[in-house]
Formats: sequence, structure tokens, C-alpha cells
Amino acid sequence: MRWIDEEDIEDLAIGAALLGTGGGGDPYLGKLMVQKCIRDNGPIQMIDVTEVPDAAWVIPTAMMGAPTIMMEKIPNGDEALKSMRMLEKQTGISAYATMPIECGGLNSTVPFVVASKAGIPLVDGDGMGRAFPELQMETFHIYGISGTPMVLHNERGDRVLLETLDNYMLEHISRGIAVRMGGAAHVAEYMMTGADVKRTAIHGTMTLCMALGQSIRHAQKTKRNPIEAIQEVTRNSIYGEAIVVFRGKVTDIERQSTDGFVRGKALVAGLGEYEEKELKVDFQNENLFATVDGQAIAMVPDLITFLDQETGMPITTESIKYGFRVICLAIPTPDIMRTPEALEVWGPRYFGYDTDYEPVEIIQQRRGTQHV
Repeated sequence: MRWIDEEDIEDLAIGAALLGTGGGGDPYLGKLMVQKCIRDNGPIQMIDVTEVPDAAWVIPTAMMGAPTIMMEKIPNGDEALKSMRMLEKQTGISAYATMPIECGGLNSTVPFVVASKAGIPLVDGDGMGRAFPELQMETFHIYGISGTPMVLHNERGDRVLLETLDNYMLEHISRGIAVRMGGAAHVAEYMMTGADVKRTAIHGTMTLCMALGQSIRHAQKTKRNPIEAIQEVTRNSIYGEAIVVFRGKVTDIERQSTDGFVRGKALVAGLGEYEEKELKVDFQNENLFATVDGQAIAMVPDLITFLDQETGMPITTESIKYGFRVICLAIPTPDIMRTPEALEVWGPRYFGYDTDYEPVEIIQQRRGTQHV
């Protein structure tokens, strides 16, 4: 068990944006929401997955929709809590704790707001180990948990209770509702027992986010290379060591908010050892597939993240702009996300790419790229 204070949230917002692979919402907004809660209610209790009693119930909470819309449609701050309360009322089950469904700038912090306002613990883990654009793309789904009953709530007070036959219909129907709610909604879903959390969640990811954020901030203060600091943390985690796959200047961004997602691509002209080469990264809320001069260099579910070249701070898909000088980083995903069952749900073929998944560390060995 650990008590989370405002300083921890500074680190969480940075680390979650890094693991969020460009998605998961604005880290600045999420940070401000949680820090206000801590000033009002005190530190927030975070517990290890193993500390949740087997028979206790955990209700994950999150935001769903297009991150670009969340930058203009600021939430009231209590929408996710209201979704959880409505789910409790409808099922007659009280939440022992809440937890994130993914790592992401906003979606790692929303459950901390819920935990603070409800006075319950937050579980140190999530269901993606990164951010993904669709709700069936969670380890909870892959390992047998139903996403419904689910509740969606918006800032106006509109709410919907949803029950579906499977988690693909959950994504299909709830996405349409989120669009009708203005492009984004706050949800409570995948309620499960402590025994199921232990079996299906990716453990310790909030602690890892804080460690990554702390390493970047410390590197900034001590003038150390932030990439080396990130590699030091990831090397000793359930992820693999972070790899620099490209450096350059952003030359073009295509970005469209449609059907509850942000879809587009970023083009980057190489600098230094990547001179005369061009990086293309496709995204659907999150960065999905990276190529250099048409050759794949990293793909889902491995993590693809842009960092500011000067500060080492992660850049989200809604904030990356023309002219930014960036480092593109790839992080090997945990083994639980590389199983055949998992790749069927979130591998490159699901997103329409005509290729099987190939781990980023294997691709980089073939390219002969040196770790920085």
C-alpha cells in the first residue's frame, strides 16, 4: 500500500503519457484534476493487485472518445464517479476499489479522481499496459471478463446503462453513444472480483508510470540524457528496454476526429544519422504503426512514442505539431500482450495492416540500430 501525493501525480502524468503511446488524453488536464482532489481530500491510497481480497469487487473507470475533443470539452470532474455510482446502484454491488483500464495521460488519472472522491483505494495496474483505441482491447476481455454492465456519463448529466452480448458489441454501441454525447464520455465497466483482477490485470503499471515520470524530471534537473534514464527504468521492468528508432523534424500532420476517434499520421524528416530518411507513424488515438522509407520499424502492440528532443517529455497525438524536433521511441510490450489470443485482438492485422506482428527488438536487430 502507498499513499499518493501531488508530487507523485506530477510523475504519474508524465510516465502515463509516455506509456500512453500518444493517446489516453491530455496529461496536463488529468494532473490538475487529481491534484485538486488531493488538496481537498488528502493523499490517495494505492494498493498492489495482490492486496485486493479475492471476493471484493473492483470497478475500473475511464474516459472514452477522441482526445482532441477532450481538450475543448473540459469535464466537470465527477462524471466517472457518477458512472461508477450508477453501476453500483443497478447491480447492488459496492466497489471496494477502482482502477485504470489503460495507461494514458488522462485515463491514468481519472480513476485517481474517482478513488479520492469515493474514499476508496486505487489498484496499481490496468488492462492494456499502454493505451488502445477500443474497449475490447483490454486484457480483461482477452482473459474472459465481460465489459458489461457498463455505464456512460457525460458532463450534462446524461447517462446510459449498457448490457451487450459480447465486448465487441460493447465497443460498437458505446462508441456510438459517446459520439452522441459530444465525442467523449466517462465510463465504468469490466467490474470484476479481486480474484479476476489478479488473473487478468497487468500488475504495477501505475508505479512504473511514476518511476518513468520521476526519471525524466530528474534527468531534466541534472542535465542527464532523459533517454538513458527511460531505458534504465524500462530495462528493469516487465517491458523491454526502450529503443530509439528515429530522430527528426515533424514535416506534416494529418489529423481527423471521426466516429469517436482521432485518426491520422505524422511524417518526420530524419536528422543526424537518420538524414535523408522519412518516418511515418499512423495513429488511431494512439500511435499504431511506424515505417521508415516504407519499411516497418515498430508496430502494435509494442509502444511507439514521440518525445520532445530537448526536454524528453512525451508528446500526445493531439499536441504534436509541424516543426517539432522529436525522438521516436519504441518500447517492447509485456509478454502477456504478445500471446496469440492478445494479438488477435490488437495485433497489426486487426488494424488493417497486411503483416503479422514482429517484436520491435527483432526488427531493430535486423536494422542494426544501436540503442542510445
